[in-house]
Amino acid sequence: MTPELLALTLAALLQVFQYVIFSITANLQVGLGYSTSPRDKHRALTGVAGRLERALANHFEGLILFTIAVVVVTFIKVTTPFTAACAFAFLAARILYIPAYVFGWVPWRSVIWAVGFFATPAMLIAALL
Repeated sequence: MTPELLALTLAALLQVFQYVIFSITANLQVGLGYSTSPRDKHRALTGVAGRLERALANHFEGLILFTIAVVVVTFIKVTTPFTAACAFAFLAARILYIPAYVFGWVPWRSVIWAVGFFATPAMLIAALL
């Protein structure tokens, strides 16, 4: 397994972890009755549950582009120490993004997000060179 694929695998497991902690906090907020209902009426989540929901959505968005970058560098066999560093920078940023979002680390949340985001196009550009 390449380092980039390892980082992708760990990022996917991070998404599972995020989904679990989000689900727990959301269910505690809305209650079991709503959680097991058809949810015809939307209930906006607030506080930690709302922040975890938004952080999870952001991870879904970032993981799509990151997956493309990992597939490209792996498929064309241009994995390098640079692309591996980018992959683990993405993963580290995604790990740090969770507490940064939940606890409102301003402006660090945006800085952490930017590190993870820009690691992805850096991998794609490296594949083109």
